[in-house]
Amino acid sequence: MNDTRIELLRQRLQAALEPQEIVLDDDSALHAGHAGAASGGGHYNLRIVSARFEGLKLVTRHRLVYDSVHDMMHKEIHALAITALAPSEV
Repeated sequence: MNDTRIELLRQRLQAALEPQEIVLDDDSALHAGHAGAASGGGHYNLRIVSARFEGLKLVTRHRLVYDSVHDMMHKEIHALAITALAPSEV
């Protein structure tokens, strides 16, 4: 299930943001017993580099990421830690 979820996340981010880099880690095991884990939603750590982020504030970058996976939030995704960078920042 988690591999399928990560692949779906990756596909959504790729389609919406055309990133040069996506590093997506499943940290769900670190949160076993956490109240959010009971719902089945995973905890993920994302590093994404996209030209779409160039010149945008951090909050806008995060909004673009969340918009691409909005229907997965609170069901498949309980928590998503985001590092969103423009290519000029790498």
